Amino acid sequence: MPITQPIMKANKITFEDTSIAFSNKSNLQLRKMYLIFASMNQNWLVKLGTFFIKLFIFLHFPIKKLIKSTVFEQFCGGETLLECNKAIENLDKAHIGTILDYSVEGEDNESSFDKTREEIAKTIEKAHNNTAIPFAVFKVTGIGSADLLEKVQSELPLTQDESLAFERVHQRMYELCQLAASLKVRIFVDAEESWIQDTIDALTYDMMDKFNHDDCIVYNTFQMYRKDMFDNLKEATQEAQEKGYLLGVKLVRGAYMEKERQRAHEGNYCEPVHENKQNTDRDFNLALEFAVANRQAISICVGTHNEYSCKYLADLMQQYEISPTDKHFYFAQLLGMSDNISYNLANAGYNVAKYVPYGPVEAVMPYLFRRAAENTSVAGQASREFTLIKREMVRRKRAK
Repeated sequence: MPITQPIMKANKITFEDTSIAFSNKSNLQLRKMYLIFASMNQNWLVKLGTFFIKLFIFLHFPIKKLIKSTVFEQFCGGETLLECNKAIENLDKAHIGTILDYSVEGEDNESSFDKTREEIAKTIEKAHNNTAIPFAVFKVTGIGSADLLEKVQSELPLTQDESLAFERVHQRMYELCQLAASLKVRIFVDAEESWIQDTIDALTYDMMDKFNHDDCIVYNTFQMYRKDMFDNLKEATQEAQEKGYLLGVKLVRGAYMEKERQRAHEGNYCEPVHENKQNTDRDFNLALEFAVANRQAISICVGTHNEYSCKYLADLMQQYEISPTDKHFYFAQLLGMSDNISYNLANAGYNVAKYVPYGPVEAVMPYLFRRAAENTSVAGQASREFTLIKREMVRRKRAK
């Protein structure tokens, strides 16, 4: 829905103030960040480092302490919920919330699924009555088999055991959402690959219909690099309005592009993702306009490291005279990345939260490998982080 007749001038928010972006970092921490992002700025070094870390872990070399004091410390809150308290407190001092993200990729069995459900429940309970933790989050593949979700989406007949297993997936999801609703904790359902996403959507909208009639508790994730996602958002909004529940939206660009394209090529079907970044950006910003225009029906969290999109939403909120503290609007970034966005938005009074992954070092390594790859593959991401850190180091040196 296009914006017409803006009410006031665009917001003057800027993401260039490094004194705000790194206000919680000591000189030592800043130098450590400098070394980490300088390394990530070299694609060959990231690939070489990833190879040797995997090798050393496989050979049981004692490198856990080194990992924990470098990349793990940069991108994760700790190995346990208790260890995350320091990160939660530091973010809260800057008026930035924490989204505790249990990032362990467990074994594909019922015991692992139950263990993950129990851990997610602990994050919900920790968020209860804690304004520093505004959301909980989980992946459906953490509580159920991806193969089973795909078979359900393909509408293939299930065996009796598979039917029972899928009922358990539904039950685990229900228990988590019911707990979140009872404790007034908002909860994100993360997006995944297109060949299981329809199943995830169906489960999530079922939960919304159960728990989102009075408050927006359950949020679905929309990956805007998919060609069909803007239409999906509009259809989901219409269905929510027809059924009388509130639509929770976490808006992201997407995380599985290479897998999506490879599978489409192997399966000889049309790629579900946009041909280029420009189309993804277009749909992302159209979705922002749509969410703002339909704010009576939609609560939105914008999960992005894209500065333009964050500025655009801030501008839209100002044009529609929406308070920066309106509970229906949130910005989110990953811990250790894009602090210039998170801290400057929070300093300007907007609702901001950081995804704070946690879990045993060895179990969280797949997440860390993806962060390293993302920082080198996303155009200019590591370079941008590196440049801002250097600028702040120079500023501090001149301020002495």
